[in-house]
Amino acid sequence: MIRILVVDDHALVRRGLIQILRALPDGVEFGEAGTAAEAMSLAASDRWDVVLLDLGLPDRHGLEVLRELHATRPQLPVLILTMFPEDQLALRMLELGASGYLTKESAPEELLRALERVMAGHKYLSPAMAQAVADGLGGPPPAPHEQLSDRELEVLRLLAAGRPITAISRQLGLSPKTVTTYRARLLHKLRMRSNAELTFYATQHGLVSPAALRSLS
Repeated sequence: MIRILVVDDHALVRRGLIQILRALPDGVEFGEAGTAAEAMSLAASDRWDVVLLDLGLPDRHGLEVLRELHATRPQLPVLILTMFPEDQLALRMLELGASGYLTKESAPEELLRALERVMAGHKYLSPAMAQAVADGLGGPPPAPHEQLSDRELEVLRLLAAGRPITAISRQLGLSPKTVTTYRARLLHKLRMRSNAELTFYATQHGLVSPAALRSLS
C-alpha cells in the first residue's frame, strides 16, 4: 500500500489529484493538508512514501516546508507540484532537497510517472527541463535571485511578504542591523531601490505566495 500526503491549499485541487493518483498500482492511502502547519504535523505523525507539495500555501511558503521536511525526514521524497514555471524554481527546489518538480499544467500521466520515479529513489524533471539542464550554458542566463544565498533568499521572501525588519530579525534570530544589511545587499544585487520592487519581483518569480500577501493586507 502506497501512502501519499497531498499538500495544497485548495480542497478541490487536492480531491482532483487524489482521483488521478488512485490509478497507481498496489493501492493508495492519502493524507490531506491545506496549510504548512497541517503538512508538518501529518508528516511528523505518520509514515508516508511521498509528499506532493504545492508552494503557494497560506501560512508559509512551500520552500520553507520543503527545507524543514528535508531536515527532519531526509529520506522522504517530496514532489513539487505548482503553478510556477519550471525555469523559475525547479533547480532551486532540487538543490533544497526536492525529488522532482512539475507544473499544474502537466498531464495526469506525467504526474503518475513522476511519482513512481521519485518513490523509486530517483529525481524527476520534465523532459523539457532535463534537456535544458543538459544543454547547460546553451540555455538562458539564470534569474538574478538564483545567485542569492539561502539566507538572502529567505530575507527577500519575508521583506516581499511585508514583514517589518524587527519581525524578520526575531524570526531568523538576527539583529535588526544585520537584517538591514541583508536588505541593502538585496537591493544592490537585484538592482532595485525599494521594498515595493522586491515584492513585485518576488511575486513574479514565485518566491512569495499570493496567499501570504493577502494575509498581511
